Amino acid sequence: MSISVSTHVLDTARGRPAAGVRVELARQREVVAAGETDEEGRIRELARDLEPGRYELMFWPPSPFFTRVELEVELEDGHYHVPLLVSPYGCASYRGS
Repeated sequence: MSISVSTHVLDTARGRPAAGVRVELARQREVVAAGETDEEGRIRELARDLEPGRYELMFWPPSPFFTRVELEVELEDGHYHVPLLVSPYGCASYRGS
């Protein structure tokens, strides 16, 4: 069983990727992986070889209102791509491919 996670952050107010966004992956509040988005707003490999279970994915986006966005996800097997779309007025996420 192999589990990996990647992500990207899009600043929808500016219509461009959000570079330099801190992202952490934690399990039971213990950080197991961390990184910052590149100039394309991506972290191509935030974590790999994870154990199955529930994780918290935390973003510190470039928004004056959403200073931290936390998602709780259940990882079982395979690759998970979890993007964040953020603006000063809203944020959304989905399971990408």
